[in-house]
Amino acid sequence: MVLGVPWFWLLLFFAAPFFILLRISVTDMGEQLNPFAPLFVVQAGQFSLHLKFANYVSLLLDADSGWGHTLYIESYLLSLRYAFLTTLSCLLIGYPFAYFLARSPNAVRPLLLLMVMLPFWTSFLLRVYAWKGLLADTGLINHLLMGIGLTDEPVQLLYNDISMLVGMTYVYLPFMVLPLYANLVKLDIRLLEAAQDLGATPWKTFWLITVPTSRAGIVAGSILVFIPCLGEFVIPSLLGGAENLMIGRVVWDEMFSSNNWPRASALSIVLILGVVIPLAWFNQRLARKVAEENS
Repeated sequence: MVLGVPWFWLLLFFAAPFFILLRISVTDMGEQLNPFAPLFVVQAGQFSLHLKFANYVSLLLDADSGWGHTLYIESYLLSLRYAFLTTLSCLLIGYPFAYFLARSPNAVRPLLLLMVMLPFWTSFLLRVYAWKGLLADTGLINHLLMGIGLTDEPVQLLYNDISMLVGMTYVYLPFMVLPLYANLVKLDIRLLEAAQDLGATPWKTFWLITVPTSRAGIVAGSILVFIPCLGEFVIPSLLGGAENLMIGRVVWDEMFSSNNWPRASALSIVLILGVVIPLAWFNQRLARKVAEENS
C-alpha cells in the first residue's frame, strides 16, 4: 500500500502523459491534420502500420546544413547552457544564504524562511513582469543609473542574456536555498570545532567539512533548478530576445503556431529522455555507492 501510492501517482501523472506524447510523436496526421490518427489500419483483411519517424529524423537532419546542425539541436544546446548557468548562479548565491540561515538564531530563523518562501505567494507571471519594469529602458534601474550620473542614456538590460539569467536565477533561487538549508541545518557543529582545534583555517574547514557534508543538498538543489530551467518557456518569452530561442519556446511554436503536434511531441520526448536517463543513471550509481559504503 505504501509503495502503491507513489507508483500510482507516477503512472497517472508521468507515465500516461509520456505515452500519449510518444503515440502522437509517431503519428502520421495525413491531410486532415489529425494528431490522433490511427496507427493501425485494417482494410480488406490486410493489416497496415502507419508510423512516422520522420519527426525524430528532422530533429537531427537539416536539408541545407546536414546532420546535427538543425534549429532544434541549437535550441537544446542553448537550453542546456542557460540551465547550467542558472543552476551555477543559484548555487553561488543560495549557498551563502542557506548557510547563514542555518546558523542564524532560532528566534529569527522562521522569519528568514518566510522571506525565502514569500515569492511563492505572488503570481509567477507578475514576478516576471516586475523584472520587465525594472530592466526596461525607462525602468527603475536605468533611471537610477542616469540619476547618479553613471550613464547618459539607458543601458540595454532587457531582451538579452543578462535579463534571461537574472529572471531565471530570481525565480528558481528558493529551489536551491531550501534543500541546502535542510541539509546544512543538520550539520554537526562539533566537527567544525574539532577542525578549528586542530588548526584548520575557516576557509579550509569550509571546503573540507561543510561542503562535503552538504553534498546531498547541493545535488538536490541543482536538480530542482536545472530540470525546470531546461524546459522554461515564460521567462525566455518575456525577458529574452528573439535569438534566445530555448527548447520550450520551440515546442510552443511547433504545437500552436505550426500546428505540428507530432514534431512538438518528438521534441518533448527527446527532452524528457535527456533528463530522465542521466538522472536514473546517477541515482543507480549513488545507490550502489551507498550500498558499498554500508557493506
